[in-house]
Amino acid sequence: MHELNRVYVWEFPIRLTHWISFLCIIALSITGFYIASPFAHAYSTNQYIMGWMRFIHFVSAYVFLMSLIIRVYWAFMGNKYASWKVWFPFTGERLRELIGDFKFYTLISRKHAHAVGHTVTAGLTYFFVFLLFAFEIVSGFAIYSLTQKGFIWPVLGGWLLSVWSIPTIRLLHHLSMYLIFVFIGMHLYIAWWLDSTEKNGVMGSIFSGYKFVAGKE
Repeated sequence: MHELNRVYVWEFPIRLTHWISFLCIIALSITGFYIASPFAHAYSTNQYIMGWMRFIHFVSAYVFLMSLIIRVYWAFMGNKYASWKVWFPFTGERLRELIGDFKFYTLISRKHAHAVGHTVTAGLTYFFVFLLFAFEIVSGFAIYSLTQKGFIWPVLGGWLLSVWSIPTIRLLHHLSMYLIFVFIGMHLYIAWWLDSTEKNGVMGSIFSGYKFVAGKE
């Protein structure tokens, strides 16, 4: 039986931005659904439902943006497990690991690449997810810029209006949310599966920062 060592993997900024982003996605999804298709109606002028939904949506969007900025910053300032390098598996060794992961997840092979931090597949997946997050932010600000004045709004997202029409931006903004839902479902399943099979504490690591690995790091 291999001795398990406790390794500090996820630093506090990683854990903080992880949970802030998760809560923001929940808030943005619920309020976004309401803004697009109200599922509750006011019966009094004192019930400012749409106003509150829009307010929560906008505040969550700003918090989500700041969380993403902090995460990108920590990709350059954090430890090796948080590094931006894990998002780009373009070396010969890491490309072989990527092919191995593909064979494993498609049930072609039983060999699985073990990693203290992110596997090659996870790192590449997170890169595309961050791009998806960025598109949600930019497209959201593009829609918001329609009713706002000032030089900052074209910079944050208004420039997208010259690329696509408003209906197209709204559709893509909405569809991107469903892609994020798919990612969250897969993320939870794979994390639970790895935790139950490898006994490495991956589920608890996003709270404590520590994982358990066999042998030396």
